[in-house]
Amino acid sequence: MNNKIVKKGRTEIYKGSRVHLVKEQIILPDGNEAEWELILHPGAAAIIPIDEQGKVIMVRQYRNASDTYTLEIPAGVFDQPDEDPKVCAARELEEEIGYKSDNIEFLYNFYSAIGICNEIINVYVARDLKKTEQNLDEDEFITIERYTVDELIQMILKGEIMDNKSISSILLYKEKYLS
Repeated sequence: MNNKIVKKGRTEIYKGSRVHLVKEQIILPDGNEAEWELILHPGAAAIIPIDEQGKVIMVRQYRNASDTYTLEIPAGVFDQPDEDPKVCAARELEEEIGYKSDNIEFLYNFYSAIGICNEIINVYVARDLKKTEQNLDEDEFITIERYTVDELIQMILKGEIMDNKSISSILLYKEKYLS
């Protein structure tokens, strides 16, 4: 038996403004056929803003999936599937927290939910922040909070931060820049 998976076809189930749900017909390595559902996503970028005291600027906002307010790093979906992730991250930095930066550095990227979705989130770090003006989308209601990295890690360990992009980004930031 080989390990080759063959995609035989794709059926559209739903196409929304941010996600596209499809069912793919798959031929498995043993020759059997299966149908797998997949969420197609244009991609996203997130950013870890570091203020002049070395604190991380976080956003607290309502999330429908958890039906609660969550604490997260600023992030957003690409305006176009081919948008430069760094441009998206810089836009979200200004829109969500009202800052610009000429010092934005790539940290890493990852699949957000590889078992069901092809979304890749690209994460950046922003320093030397310059205050501008917050410019939220019509459906965004965000409060800004500042924490040290150690405070954020304690919040992660206590289960107070449950957003994976924020958890993995904060931990990787600490490992790369503060260890």
